Amino acid sequence: QVQLVESGGGLLQPGGSLRLSCAASGSISSISAMGWYRQAPGKQRELVAYITSGASTNYADSVKGRFTISRDNAKDTVYLQMNSLKPEDTAVYYCNCNARTYYPPTSFRDYWGQGTQVTVSS
Repeated sequence: QVQLVESGGGLLQPGGSLRLSCAASGSISSISAMGWYRQAPGKQRELVAYITSGASTNYADSVKGRFTISRDNAKDTVYLQMNSLKPEDTAVYYCNCNARTYYPPTSFRDYWGQGTQVTVSS
C-alpha cells in the first residue's frame, strides 16, 4: 500500500505565502500523477493542481499564476507553493497520487493523504 503524509498547513494573513509538502511511502512500484485537491466547508472537493511523472502540470483557474506545483521523483514527494493567498483559499488540502505497488501487486490506483488545514484570514 501507499501512505501519503502532508505537512505545511497553517494560519496566515491574506497576501501571504505557504508551502505544502507531501511524501509518499510504501511498497511503491511507480507513481504517475501527483496532485493537490482542496475542500472548503460546505463545498465539494476540487482539484487545485497536478503534475505528471513527465512534469506536465495543470492548475485550477482560480490558482493560476499564484500556486506552483513541483515534484521530486527521487523522494516521491510533491510540493505546492502558494503565493498571494486569499481568504477563499481557506480549505483542507489533500494530497493525491496515482501509483501501483509491488506488494500486494496492483495496477495504478488513487491514494489520498489525511489532509492539512490552510486558513487565510486577517
